[in-house]
Amino acid sequence: MSARIFCFLLVYSSIIMGCANISTPSGGKKDTIPPKLLSVSPADSLLNTRADKIVLRFDEYITVTDVQKEVEVSPILSIPPTVTGVNKHVTVLLADTLLEDNTTYRITFGSAIRDLHEGNIFARYAYTFSTGGYFDSLQLSGNVINAATGFPDTSGIVVVLYSASEDDSAIVKKKPRYKAKPDNKGNFLFKGLPGRAFRMYAVKDDNANLMYDGGSEMVAFNDSTVIPVDSVIAPVTLRLFAEIPDSAAVKDTVLPKKKGMKTKEKMGVTNDTSLTYTVNIDTSNSRNRTFDITDSIKLVFNHNIFINKDKIRISYDSADVKVPLNAAIRTDTSKPKLVYIVAAMAENKVYTLHLDTGFASDTGGLLAPPGRYQFRTFNDDDYGKIKLNLPGKYYGTKKADTQSAAPHFLLLLKANNDTLYQRRITDTVIQFRRLRPANYTFCIIVDKNKNGKWDTGDLLGKVQPEWVIPGAAPLSLKARFEHSIDFDSNTKPTEVKGGLKSKPKK
Repeated sequence: MSARIFCFLLVYSSIIMGCANISTPSGGKKDTIPPKLLSVSPADSLLNTRADKIVLRFDEYITVTDVQKEVEVSPILSIPPTVTGVNKHVTVLLADTLLEDNTTYRITFGSAIRDLHEGNIFARYAYTFSTGGYFDSLQLSGNVINAATGFPDTSGIVVVLYSASEDDSAIVKKKPRYKAKPDNKGNFLFKGLPGRAFRMYAVKDDNANLMYDGGSEMVAFNDSTVIPVDSVIAPVTLRLFAEIPDSAAVKDTVLPKKKGMKTKEKMGVTNDTSLTYTVNIDTSNSRNRTFDITDSIKLVFNHNIFINKDKIRISYDSADVKVPLNAAIRTDTSKPKLVYIVAAMAENKVYTLHLDTGFASDTGGLLAPPGRYQFRTFNDDDYGKIKLNLPGKYYGTKKADTQSAAPHFLLLLKANNDTLYQRRITDTVIQFRRLRPANYTFCIIVDKNKNGKWDTGDLLGKVQPEWVIPGAAPLSLKARFEHSIDFDSNTKPTEVKGGLKSKPKK
């Protein structure tokens, strides 16, 4: 090969290899700037205007998404606006016939408007106009709490206003005039309201239709109509409650059932061919302490049952002799599948639950299988203690005070809202000597009707739920610790590790 040809091949190869290493140029920095509004027609904040068509022009191509959720008109229109985005324009169409005289309208877009390529949101914009000669500027504020706990409730909650001329049932029939969402502390604020009277409600709006539909939804109402003011003076407190379903008024919306099925369900008869049950005791190893002596033994069946109390026994060993323990067998007509066995058991002791043949049967004659369950109870060191100090205002220093006023009941609840203690307050100090390690909260019920329990409200009956007063912050209780806590205090409770101060047991 000649030198001339060799040089040509060498140069050609270098060029090919160089081309293979060429990389694509980077696209530069990502666009993070939202669209810029260049103009709006008609102009924003006009008086004596019926703006039935509004056009917003931007500096770049945009897209409009999730209009039904993000775009809101206040006051609420019976027909929602039509919102479209084409190229660099957004057009809003309102039904002119729905616009009322002398009314201020405010349109917010949420996160509906974004730039086309990067999705940057055109946020925090509100377009306002008035069909009259002034802008409504009054306001209302308040907070929403869960009536059963006394704490703020914000999940899925909307506060709504209806005209005072509407009847009490408007909230179950039609959409409101105005709405507001509470913040994470339960506080809400209406702005730009007219000087008219309104009915105020709050709804846990599960299906987002801005109305109260009963069922799993909760509701709250203010006792009287409210009138907006030019500054916040007296915030309104709305207490959400779940109504007790009225079985006589509930319509059957389920598919038609076979004849006789309803009767069988009332009798507790199902398609199960055996009667089974579970027991809330751990029998895996009787050397381990597993049962709380402050609790009851619970039997939960799969059918409604009849109990033969003579065939349920509890015993313990003493010098190799089975000693019977007195036990009370309790049932609850509202829970026909649940049986409680209550006995005064000692600490750190092994017990045996005997369920003899025929101890339980269902309405069809099926017998529950017999059982034998051995378990050991907790020791004193497995528990914590709480000393709760209550202000005298919840008890009263004079006998006449407690008789004339609504009595107060104290509730002790676990973190999962299980009620462990409910008693009428008869002293300013209450001792809890055996509590399992867990997070606990306290609350007080103002028992207005003096029936010994908390009562929910009734919307159409205009009955408010009974007041629940929440106590201090949740308390995390550890084994062998004793806490002293003030009900009304948010300060950290004092705690003493009881095991360090107590003498060892012999």
